Amino acid sequence: MTQHDDTIAAIATGAGAAGVGVVRVSGPAVPFIAATLLGREPRPRHAHFAAFRDASAELVDRGLLLFFPGPASYTGEHTLELQGHGSAVLLDALLRRVIELGARLARPGEFTERAFLNGKLDLAQAEAVADLVAARSEAGARAALRSMEGVFSAKVDDLLADLVALRVHVEAAIDFPEEEIDFLADPAIENQLTSLRVRLADLLVEARRGVRLNDGIAVAIVGRPNAGKSSLMNALAGSERAIVTDIPGTTRDVLRESVAIDGVSFELADTAGLRESDDIVEQEGVRRARAQLERCDVALLVTEASHADNDLTFFANLPDSAERIVVVNKIDIAGGNAHTEQRDGATWLWLSAKSGNGLDALRSTLKTLATAGAGEGAFSARRRHVVALEHVAAHLVRTATVLDETRSGELAAEELRHAQQELGEITGTYTSDDLLGAIFSSFCIGK
Repeated sequence: MTQHDDTIAAIATGAGAAGVGVVRVSGPAVPFIAATLLGREPRPRHAHFAAFRDASAELVDRGLLLFFPGPASYTGEHTLELQGHGSAVLLDALLRRVIELGARLARPGEFTERAFLNGKLDLAQAEAVADLVAARSEAGARAALRSMEGVFSAKVDDLLADLVALRVHVEAAIDFPEEEIDFLADPAIENQLTSLRVRLADLLVEARRGVRLNDGIAVAIVGRPNAGKSSLMNALAGSERAIVTDIPGTTRDVLRESVAIDGVSFELADTAGLRESDDIVEQEGVRRARAQLERCDVALLVTEASHADNDLTFFANLPDSAERIVVVNKIDIAGGNAHTEQRDGATWLWLSAKSGNGLDALRSTLKTLATAGAGEGAFSARRRHVVALEHVAAHLVRTATVLDETRSGELAAEELRHAQQELGEITGTYTSDDLLGAIFSSFCIGK
């Protein structure tokens, strides 16, 4: 356990004058601060009604005082929560009094950082705290809660344990060179490595889904000019966010809007119409539209029945993981009924963005694509986790190649060592001060 010789304090929440505000304190001076504010020794894990007074005994506020002795606390240290009225003025006065009694202002995320350093949370769980606070949808909040409870970390730890076992097996060949060929030719090594790669691939799929639930699913709305992209954006957003005219090229830049569909967050991006143009501004809009396609989770092509098949070329540079939806728009003009089909590796929907006919089917399709496979065990993840898992996968591929082609135990062991380190950085087994600083500086004050 890491010991800190200073005490930190911050306003954790403020809910307005009619609500409840909290000042949170953690560190060795907590027992003294609690006894001073209460006027006697507090009973651990018991709510005390107290009159909070300043140094001149003037009343600051009245509220609840709760003392949690370490290590049985969120941070693993002595902690104190002072619950008062939600007035920012009163909370600030109470915070100043706590600082007078020996605390200092906490840095962003310092409470959770201390919880991590004291072994109360691993790094993935600590990040899930911030993800829960920042959750923009019910699905994202539920996924963050599961990560906080250790669902993601347990899967990483299981892989890590098996990876270490494989590394020990391979390094045994290095320690006993006279038997190296026999060791490395052992089918158990190949079986262990194959099992690791399969399970890692499954975890990578889940982690990518976790990033989507955490950040929101990126939907790129693309198509020819005047296909109805902006009208569709407005219909999904439920407001007139994008300018709609009959003039081709009206949309010049990427217009973004966050929407929630049945508790799932989507980041819609309305892009410029894809076509050749001599207009420099429109050319830049087209470039940005193509760039949006290259990093989207879902590509939503808006087209019309007369040229729908030709417009499939707009999917050319999509990432392999991106889902494809083709919206055949303007059925109110061209005729036809709203319906859905599966073809060419994409979901096709016939609808009218203007009248709304068929929009419910599109919303249902988006939600299905976003939550496919995301059952009760779905967890939140961050892009750094996905990158780390991708690096692990690359190291395991190189391990397999080395063992197959050169039978070099030293090279295989080195690849496995790097893979172990990459996995360990997810939960904090291996980490750097720079990484910790980058992670916890993104938290809000009081967490």
